Parts: sequence; structure tokens; C-alpha cells
Amino acid sequence: MFQPLTKPDLGSASSTAQVYLRPTSFVDRPHELDDVCLRIADTMVWFAAWHVSVREGDRVQSAIVPVPDLDAWIAAMPDRLGEAATAQRAGIARPRGAFHLGERTIRLGEPQLMGILNVTPDSFSDGGKHVDAAAAIDAGFALASAGAAIIDVGGESTRPGAPLLWEGDEIQRVESVVSALAKGGVAVSIDTRKAAVMEAALAAGARIVNDISALRYDDRAMEVVVRAGCPVVLMHAPSAKSDPHEGGSYAHVLLDVYDMLAERVAACEVAGIDRAKIIVDPGIGFGKGVGDNLALVNGLALLHTLGCPILFGASRKRMIGALDNEAAADQRLGGTVALHYQAAGQGAQLLRVHDIAENRQALRVWRGLRDAALTA
Repeated sequence: MFQPLTKPDLGSASSTAQVYLRPTSFVDRPHELDDVCLRIADTMVWFAAWHVSVREGDRVQSAIVPVPDLDAWIAAMPDRLGEAATAQRAGIARPRGAFHLGERTIRLGEPQLMGILNVTPDSFSDGGKHVDAAAAIDAGFALASAGAAIIDVGGESTRPGAPLLWEGDEIQRVESVVSALAKGGVAVSIDTRKAAVMEAALAAGARIVNDISALRYDDRAMEVVVRAGCPVVLMHAPSAKSDPHEGGSYAHVLLDVYDMLAERVAACEVAGIDRAKIIVDPGIGFGKGVGDNLALVNGLALLHTLGCPILFGASRKRMIGALDNEAAADQRLGGTVALHYQAAGQGAQLLRVHDIAENRQALRVWRGLRDAALTA
């Protein structure tokens, strides 16, 4: 339940209350607003207000607070909430810089594309297209040539109802593909939740681990990432068990997803992973209904307060079909471009997509509009 929030309400917040600061009121000409707007990290996105929410159980109070007024609101908060709000504001400002992935440097000042390469017979959209290693390698190089900064190689389908794959079979599917792409100068991430697969792929040349379970599924996964010193994607899924879609029930999906990712970021830091190497992903479509997914897209900017780059992936996902007369997976390009364009406008640094050329064109138009607004 949402209710308006005022500064006097803050003083009576309970010891279990939580605060959330989400950038809102985005502006395209920050130079005209002097000191009344802020920049999200080192992106090309500025905002003029905060959507401040205080959560106590199922009750959420919210208000829109202009950027210059936030200090007064923090001063009105109990110390614990004020400290949390201050840390979240600092997370927004923290530069995300770049990832140095072997021969490649991926700069995060503007959105970068991650190309999806599923070496599987049963993925929901492209299953069976790249089961042959040679075909998968060719497809990976094609994605890179079309403009993908990173190729995300996956050997196990995690669509709803997909069977669990033995790690040995998963390694067999991905190892030669990762090796060939890496030797060809491509920055490769490995999409897996299994420690043995991570180890094999990293040894073959992968530079990023992309784990849908946020390093919860396999007890050794955290150890592997710490030892490798590589960037890692922590994705939200409601379950760390075999079926990642299991148990998708939320009191407030945006805040629930945020809380889980914040906990996983903290756990990774305790284990020895530098926050600068942690990427967060809201997990669109994983144990979430259409309404949940739409709320996450609209509130995506909240995740910036974690101080990590955001990976957003909604390519060809079912929510698009649900909004467009049950369009089949191969008929969802327009919706894919629209969702990722929206994510770019909220400062997402990495966009995980199947169709590189079309999404790259959309990002070029987005960048052209941003440049024109800044210089006109």
C-alpha cells in the first residue's frame, strides 16, 4: 500500500523501516538547471528529483523530493535511515568506469550491448540454432561484428520448466565456443550457475561470470569468482534451487528485488569481490508476472544506488507477447527495442539482447538525441 510521505512522518519511522532513493524527473539539458540536478555515475543521464520511499512491513510511504532538498529530508530521518540514504546517494555518484577484459576495454559511460549466444537445444527463443560448435562460433563472431561489446555464452536453458543439465554436458557445449571466441579477440561472459562450468569457461578465456542465481546455487561459485578476480553479474531470481522461477511472490516487487540484490552485493564484498566488479540484473521474467516486470522496468533507476553497473535483459521475453496479442518469441523485436531503449534512458550500462544490429541502431539514435540536447 502506498501513502504520501512528509518530513514529519520520518521522525516516527520504526526501527525496522527501510529507505529507498530512486532517481526520477530525468532531464536532457542539465546545463540549464545549474545545481538542481545530478548525474547518474558517469552515464549520459541526469535527474532533477528523488523518489523517496520508506517501507515498514507492507506499508510504503513515498514522496518526490527535488535534488537540492534531499539534505533536509535526510536530516529529518532517524540516524539509521539517514545513513542508508546517504550511502545510496553516494552509490549514484560513484563512477562505473570500464571493464578491462583481456584485449578489450568496455567503457560504461554509455550503454553497451551484450550479445546472447545460447549453445542449447531448448532455450525459449533460439534453442537449437547453435548446438553445433562451429555454427555457434560463427554466430558469436557475427554478433561481435554487428556491435556486441560482450558475447554471453550459455550452455543450459533456464526457461520455465527446462530440465537441469549435468555440468559435464554443459562444459562440453560451451568450452570450445568460449575458447574460439576469446582467441579471436572477443570479450566473452559465461552464463552459468555452476562452479565447474565457470572454472572451465574462465580457463578457456571467458572474462565475466553471469550467474542467474547471484552465486547462490553452487556453494563453490563464490570461491571461483573470488579466485578469478573477474567481474560477476548477480541476477535476481526468486529461487536459488534447480528451478529459478519457483516462489515468485512479492510484497513490493521493486523493493524486494532491490533488497535481495543489496544483500548479495554485500555478501560478495565480504567474500572479497570488489564492488567495482559487481554488476546487478533485476532478472526480468524470472519468477515474475507481467505487472512485476513492468514495475521493474519503470523503477530500474533505483538499482543505481547500489553503486554497481546495471545489466538489463528483456530480449524477446514473454512480457512482450503478453502486451501484444501473444506475439511469438521471434516476433518480439519491436518490444525488445522499446524496453531496452527505456532501460538506456534510465542509465543501464549493459543491455543483453539477441538482435544486435537493431538494438545498436536504437542506441545510436538514443545517443544522437542525448548529444543534440546537450549541445543545441
